[in-house]
Amino acid sequence: MKKLSKLILTEMNYRNTPILVAALEKEGRICQLNPMSLNSDSILGNIYIGKVKNIQKNIQAAFIEIENGIMCYYSMAEKASPCFVNVKKNNVLKIGDEMIVQVSKEGIKSKLPYVSSNLNFTGRYLVLTSERKELGFSGKLKKEEKKQIREILKDKIPENVGIIVRTNCRDAQEEEILHELEELMKRYEAVLQKGKSRVCFSVLEKSMPEYVQILQNLYSQDLEEIVTDKQELYECAVQYLKGYKQQEKIVRYYEDKLLPLYKLYNLEKAFEQAQNERVWLKSGGFLVIQQTEAFVCIDVNTGKFTSKKDKQETFRKINLEAAKEIAWQLRLRNLSGIILIDFINMERDEDKEELMQTLQRYLWQDSIKGTVVDMTELNIVEVTRKKVRKSLAEELKELL
Repeated sequence: MKKLSKLILTEMNYRNTPILVAALEKEGRICQLNPMSLNSDSILGNIYIGKVKNIQKNIQAAFIEIENGIMCYYSMAEKASPCFVNVKKNNVLKIGDEMIVQVSKEGIKSKLPYVSSNLNFTGRYLVLTSERKELGFSGKLKKEEKKQIREILKDKIPENVGIIVRTNCRDAQEEEILHELEELMKRYEAVLQKGKSRVCFSVLEKSMPEYVQILQNLYSQDLEEIVTDKQELYECAVQYLKGYKQQEKIVRYYEDKLLPLYKLYNLEKAFEQAQNERVWLKSGGFLVIQQTEAFVCIDVNTGKFTSKKDKQETFRKINLEAAKEIAWQLRLRNLSGIILIDFINMERDEDKEELMQTLQRYLWQDSIKGTVVDMTELNIVEVTRKKVRKSLAEELKELL
């Protein structure tokens, strides 16, 4: 039986700072934490008219100002053609050019936010892209599901855009899919129209509040309930989900004044545990997780583990348990980029292959793409996880 998840939306004081929290619970544990400020909004996903302030040809990059004082990195090597506000004879970027760009990555540590000319308009079932003019599918969809959806979208996608089909599309009716496609096209056309008349630094489309984006990105088939004790969040969640097969019925308003929602789900403890370097495994082994400037390193240790079986079988068992916990911790802490894992050395090739497949299977359950790349000669497993937002530790550092 598939284990369902529950989304908790609430406000709480954490280390004397009021924050908004979206927490995802699965298997009786918190597997995802998204702390948000009650006052400021993220620029991630916003679409602006920006101005080219500097060009560095040696690194194939331009620096684009999207608001007064907010500079962003733009890769000139990306395949997307620049979307200039004013008509130009060619696509050569010059200082002073005004162009429509979307924030595709937040600024992380010392790095500037990334902007792109490939505009993405995300729905619950589909993503419309301005540059990737083809039909793509989530890797989690089965071959037969892709075939069915391809038939639905056949001859319906305009030639000037591309569509990526999301995992949630497997649960949607044909009319829902086509209605969302129409709505995404309206958003895209509205942005282009505004771009012709608005002044530089204008916001052409503002991204949805972060907690609504979390609703949008959750895999609905696995979601049992959304619970909140804030009326505004309750009404927003119900309103957003109304158009999706009566899914607003899974939203519940929590009203127990004696036991706040954040205490019911031990969110304070979840935040503290997600910042500890050491994570104990049920077997008695433990992980040491450290985030450096360049990459994340994870060390797997035998700890207190004892077994009467042979040593290699002991190592195999700890490593398999560690693989599941590592995938869980990467999601919980939102660790991304290059991840190097020092598992306990195993001699048998079949054990190593089993470990790699097991780790990839658990990474597959994450909404953010994670890939097991290889195992080096030193038995270090290389993993990458897509960078979208700051890590949980970085988010908390900014909020607190």
